[in-house]
Formats: sequence, C-alpha cells, structure tokens
Amino acid sequence: MLQRETLTYIENLTKNNNKAWFDENRHLFEEAKSDFETLVKNIISSFGKIDPDIAPLEAKNCIFRQYRDVRFSKDKTPYKHHMGASFDRGGKKSGFAGYYLHIQPGNKSMAGGGIWMPEAAQLKKIRQEIDYSWEEFAAILNEPAFKKIYGGLEEGEFKLSREPKGYDKENPAIEVLKLKSVVAIHPLTDDELVSKDLLKKIVATFTALMPLIKFINRSLE
Repeated sequence: MLQRETLTYIENLTKNNNKAWFDENRHLFEEAKSDFETLVKNIISSFGKIDPDIAPLEAKNCIFRQYRDVRFSKDKTPYKHHMGASFDRGGKKSGFAGYYLHIQPGNKSMAGGGIWMPEAAQLKKIRQEIDYSWEEFAAILNEPAFKKIYGGLEEGEFKLSREPKGYDKENPAIEVLKLKSVVAIHPLTDDELVSKDLLKKIVATFTALMPLIKFINRSLE
C-alpha cells in the first residue's frame, strides 16, 4: 500500500508546480519518493517470483524521474503530476515490452503495460508475429483473467485509420495490426492505492498481462 500522504504530496505538487515550492517542501518529496520506492521494491520481489525477467531489476532503475524534460514542450512546468515505474526485461531502456505503474491522485492511476509507440522496425516485427501466430495471440486476448482485468487492448490515438502497408483488410487480425502501440491498461482508484491489498492487486494485474508481454518480446528477439 501507499501512504495517503504520498497522494496528498502529488496533489499539492500539481497545484504548486514550481521550483520554489518544490525546494521548500523537498522533505515531503523525499518521503513520498521513499514510499513509492518501497512499493516498487515489493512489486519486484513478489512479481519477480512469477516473471523471472523482473527479479533482477532494482527499484531505482525502474522509477522515472520526477523532473519533466521541457526542452521541446510548450508546457514549461518543471515537475510531473504523477509518479511512475516501468518493469521491463533488461531495464526500462532495453526496448522490450514490460509492465507499467502510474500513480496519479484523482482516480487517474493505472497498472498495465505492453509496448508504447515502438520504432518502425520493432513494430514491423510485432505485426509479423501477430499475423503469423494470430490464433495464439487471439487466445491471449481471450484469456478470462486478461478480459476481466483489461477488457482488451487500448486503441484511440494508438490505431491507424486503415490497414498498414502489406496487409489485406480481410486479414482476421487486421484490427490489431492497425495498432501503433500494443498496450493494456487497468485503472486504479485512490482507495485501492492506500489499501493493504494494493500489492496483491498489482501482482494479479501484471500476471494477467504476462502472456502478452512474453509474446511481444519473443517477436523482438
């Protein structure tokens, strides 16, 4: 579980997104960061027993920086309004698909994962594997645990309006092949974040996603 104070800190940082406030309340940031890091360590310890690719990870290498990269953004606010961690085989910069945890008060948190906006060469490999092994991939999406927790893959901005080059519109996998990201998301409420069952819920959420992660990573090897 997370401490309620951690959510309060993120809320206050969102309202006071400036360096002066951040510096004045750095001790609160350190407490919130430590609380989140403890959760990430517990996830690695627990879920690493289910997915061996996660076991070697260190929390510090999974957690994203609180500071925003504003170099190419019109929004110059210096800090993120959430805390996040990515649990990927080989680390979050490995290029492999993985699991993601996003903590944002206001019932905007989520757990899930996949691979977000891969490079063209990676996406080509993923689409080929889905096309070649469509029955296997469809079975993963139709697993009861996956359907119950995720419902399906995220679409919206992640999807082409027509079939990608080289694929027929009658292909049984065409709606999935249109995707530019292969991602599944499960929302988390603020009450769930501070519940003693949070770790158990996240582990169950990641476990239901594991066959999809393994499939994507197999296509990238």
